[in-house]
Amino acid sequence: MQSPKGYLIAIGGAEDKGSEAEKERQNSLDFFKEGILQQIVDLAGKKSTPKIEVVTTASSIPDEVAQIYKKAFKKLGLVDIGHLKITNREEADSKKTLERLEKCNCILFSGGDQLRLCSIVGGTEFLDILRERFEKEHFVIAGTSAGAACMGNTMIAGGEESKAYLKGRVELSIGLSFLRDVIIDTHFDARGRFGRLAQAIAAQPGAIGIGLDEDTGIVIEKGRMLRAIGSSSVVIVDGSSISHNNIADIKSGMPISISSLEVSIMTNSDVYDIDTREFVGVKFNHHEN
Repeated sequence: MQSPKGYLIAIGGAEDKGSEAEKERQNSLDFFKEGILQQIVDLAGKKSTPKIEVVTTASSIPDEVAQIYKKAFKKLGLVDIGHLKITNREEADSKKTLERLEKCNCILFSGGDQLRLCSIVGGTEFLDILRERFEKEHFVIAGTSAGAACMGNTMIAGGEESKAYLKGRVELSIGLSFLRDVIIDTHFDARGRFGRLAQAIAAQPGAIGIGLDEDTGIVIEKGRMLRAIGSSSVVIVDGSSISHNNIADIKSGMPISISSLEVSIMTNSDVYDIDTREFVGVKFNHHEN
């Protein structure tokens, strides 16, 4: 299968938007040089002027969320930020929406409810065109929180963190399938979600689990090379070497038991190869497509 020419940027949520309060955040990066939103701008604008559309389908407060991003990107010098307020499947496939999708070079999926996002966008012409552009062009698909959780072909749709080690307490569903065999969870440290991701990988040990802290993310190049960005950590959970896993043998509500689950922790600029399952640990250079 040919590698996609586009880039994915998955963000763990609560990314720095340039406020004074965020400057005081521990390990805060320079918003104008290393901030996650600046990296979206840099990547989207690598070949032409960045034209970003914010898709707020997952959010229950779409207009407020769109204004927050417009204000943040304005601080970075971008004033022409679009808002695709897609609230149903008809709007997703409207002529106006599809025309705007064709004219932009970056889509940013906001946070909210990933199941809502997938139930509205899944199976639409909008998603087909988006995937085609991602596969064939220098196109950037960014997503934060729910917008990142939906990027794989399998996603975590829900699950109570405190009971995540009990079978059946983590809900899995179909994602938007920009990545195969990858399961992403967000707000990873802030909400204590290791158990959710561990159970997801116990159920699908052939997949790679990616846990994204807040104000932290990954840039995914060629569909396989992950580069960590942001101020905190990215946790990689690899189940390919699991030697014991009781999830198929216990009743729902019973605690799961797993051994030989491999875990790697990445920070800003570290690199991981999904195909080889190798932690590279050095920054890669972007290539021109």
